Amino acid sequence: MRILHTGDWHLGKTLEGFSRLEEQELFLDDFVRIAEENDIDLVIIAGDVYDSFNPSAKAEKMFYDTLKRLSDGGKRLTLVIAGNHDSPDRLVAAGPLARDHGIIMMGTPKTVVEAGIYGQHQIIDSEEGFIEIEINGERAVIVAVAFPSEKRLNEILYTGMESDEEKLRSYEDRMNQLFRNLEKNYREDTINLLVSHLFVMGSVESGSERSIQLGGSYLISGDILPEAAQYIALGHVHKPQMVPGSKRRARYAGSPIHYSKNEISFQKSLVKVDLSPMTIPTIEEIPLKTYKPIEVWQCDSLADAIKKCEDNSNRNCWVYLEIKTDQYLKENQIKELKDLKNDIISIRPITPEEIAGEEEIKTFRERAFDELFKDFYKNQRGIEASQETMNMILSLVYGEDENETD
Repeated sequence: MRILHTGDWHLGKTLEGFSRLEEQELFLDDFVRIAEENDIDLVIIAGDVYDSFNPSAKAEKMFYDTLKRLSDGGKRLTLVIAGNHDSPDRLVAAGPLARDHGIIMMGTPKTVVEAGIYGQHQIIDSEEGFIEIEINGERAVIVAVAFPSEKRLNEILYTGMESDEEKLRSYEDRMNQLFRNLEKNYREDTINLLVSHLFVMGSVESGSERSIQLGGSYLISGDILPEAAQYIALGHVHKPQMVPGSKRRARYAGSPIHYSKNEISFQKSLVKVDLSPMTIPTIEEIPLKTYKPIEVWQCDSLADAIKKCEDNSNRNCWVYLEIKTDQYLKENQIKELKDLKNDIISIRPITPEEIAGEEEIKTFRERAFDELFKDFYKNQRGIEASQETMNMILSLVYGEDENETD
């Protein structure tokens, strides 16, 4: 079975008020093309289809048009789960109509998908949190946990009979219990998958994700992920990466577009997975285009900034403009820059005081500890620190052997 894993599309998301719909449309066109060119059997969208609970009509149309094209008349199966940005009810509202196109929607961890024919494929069995599907004669058991908030998790695990003491277990303990309950559905004769939208400790966030952690409570360790799952397709983190502690079985596909300037240093991608029962999956990252790059321009003066804007006036890119200046920029100067270059996100003047402060911090970090301590001692005591005092301090910091004198 060949799978294409993606997630965190965030349709309708803006960059500080600037629409990204045009870029998202370009990505969706490429996504359908990639699925077709790679003969994908199953598409997994691991949550955060939209950027808000109330997406625009344009964003919804883009999503449903893409699903219909992916389906290819029901030949390809698509599984969609809700993320923390999605409204579960709104996401699955089109479920009955989507079924004919081979599209499976799961809004919460309690979702039970009706068994039967989906496009040209079949759901053999289904209960809360898992489905067994048959695609082109191959069977897969998929544990599918849409964004498990505290409330949704409690609805699954607690029936009202448990004591309050049992309910005080940590979020990770409860997720561990949920995975242990669900992994019993895995079999040796099926392809075994896990799909979820959550945050695993040690994963690197980019900063554009909306936090799903409340005081650190929505965190799990990679070692509680089901051992029997051959591949684990996750959503939430925007940087494509393997999940620490998962023995290379779990991955975040990441978002398809750079959603903040913090993301511009890494390549966006999709994950293609080939696997059969009882085998290690073959995994390949498929790189995506940067449809409209986000750039940070650092200019030494206003004149330098004006020239930079003139030289790049025809380039299609988002710009954060930083200008070294000894005075704040006037309204007409800002207007001149924006008239020269479209899609300037922000213009930040950097004063000599800011530059001096940054240099001071840099110098402080680069100085050796003994020099810093000598300055501190003299400032506090009014005299130079003796060699005996220095030896004692350095031995405490570095250990005895580091500071022995000849």
